[in-house]
Amino acid sequence: MITPFIIRILFLIGVVVCVIMGIVTIGVGIYAGGDAIWVALLTGIGTIVGGPIVCRIYAELLIILFQIHAELKQMNNRE
Repeated sequence: MITPFIIRILFLIGVVVCVIMGIVTIGVGIYAGGDAIWVALLTGIGTIVGGPIVCRIYAELLIILFQIHAELKQMNNRE
């Protein structure tokens, strides 16, 4: 099945985007200065850590849905 392969590729793209956005958020906070540094630092670290976790959960759920669909098609063909 090609669909799980595509979902894995999209997962990797999502992880890269999350890490880049986290770094950009930290950079913007440092550039803005003031109290925004701490907010941006925490938000950036949260995006870098939490973003890939959320992407992984979403990708795994999609893969499971496609596997369930394939199993249901097999069960339907047996009858």
